[in-house]
Amino acid sequence: MGHAHAHVHSHRATKGAEDAVHVDPLPRGILLGGLALALLATVVGLVVWWPSHSPTTDRAALDEAGIRFAVPGATYPRGTVVDVGPACPAGTSSSSGHGGCGTMTVDLGGGHTERVSIPPEISTSGLAKGDDVELLRTPGADGGPPTYAYFTILRGHALLWLTLLFVVVVVAVARWRGLFALLGLVFGAAVVWWFLLPSLYDGAPGVGVALVSAAAIMFVVLYSTHGLSIRTSTALAGTLVGIGLTAGIGAVTATTAHLTGIADESGTLLQTLSPTVDFRALLGAAVVIAGLGVLNDVTITQASAVWELRAASPHASRPKIFAGAMRIGRDHIASTIYTIVFAYVGTAVIGLLLLQIYDRPLFDLVSNEQLAEEIVRTLASAIGLVLAVPVTTALAVLLVPPARPELRH
Repeated sequence: MGHAHAHVHSHRATKGAEDAVHVDPLPRGILLGGLALALLATVVGLVVWWPSHSPTTDRAALDEAGIRFAVPGATYPRGTVVDVGPACPAGTSSSSGHGGCGTMTVDLGGGHTERVSIPPEISTSGLAKGDDVELLRTPGADGGPPTYAYFTILRGHALLWLTLLFVVVVVAVARWRGLFALLGLVFGAAVVWWFLLPSLYDGAPGVGVALVSAAAIMFVVLYSTHGLSIRTSTALAGTLVGIGLTAGIGAVTATTAHLTGIADESGTLLQTLSPTVDFRALLGAAVVIAGLGVLNDVTITQASAVWELRAASPHASRPKIFAGAMRIGRDHIASTIYTIVFAYVGTAVIGLLLLQIYDRPLFDLVSNEQLAEEIVRTLASAIGLVLAVPVTTALAVLLVPPARPELRH
């Protein structure tokens, strides 16, 4: 008897939690049926709200209305920096002839060079001979010679190397799972670029389009990264509930806070280029998408925690499994909240510094549209994230089998 008992535990130790935990047909069917309905709704949403045209198709109409990114006939020639002058002293400019300061010479090929002015921050950014830049060439008036101006530094090589390093590190550490996560990331970017943004431009409801986009991304990302299993399906169900909660909280708060969705110069420029865009819809979509990645992280962790606890403790009651998994979840919530908040701070340092320079009471600044939008986006995502933890944990606990009666020797 003792030998047989030891053999069972040894065999179980060689199997993963996925194999050790058997889910009964009824809860399995309910879960998969619910996800099938969610998938059907996602497909219907994709078909109904698929954009009839992209923003780029309206360029001709914008040109006729006189709304252009640059003057007619403007081009963007690329060249190589031949020489960079020093930054101009304070109070002077490149046009004052101060020793060629604040300028650079660019070789455009074929023996054609141009000397153009550059902003002080570009002069001091490390720009040097051999760097590639892009200029703005504007046709001359009445057939006169064209004029050239600095447009941007070509940073493609630096960004390409950083991207390759990211891919190599992810695949080296996470291996196949990391590779599938990268493929899921590419799919998510494709959904945002070719469905979410054009649909919003087309006038589709922001929250609805964001929910469909988020669900489509999560169906692909979770199953491709973590495999086809009931555990992954549980995490997916919890993620979809969290997405729905985030969307609802964000929509209600945006309405009660009277947010317009136009918080900075980008919003004002977009409103000029496309007056028909619903900026409240854009804000609702942003709230849903903002917390998507972190939400996926906590739900898969909670589902895995329940599976592991049940595999390790087949005799533990469901309340004990739930309590144990929630202890893990609370730690995860604490660290993830830091991640959400400081991720925002990291992207908004300049704006926050400007608000501090205004020297007004902090609570008065909170009413500023730009800061209020970020607070709504951050807190709505955080609330959806926190609520997704007990929801996912409860779903997983209901799915795993009940406690086995202990053997009496």
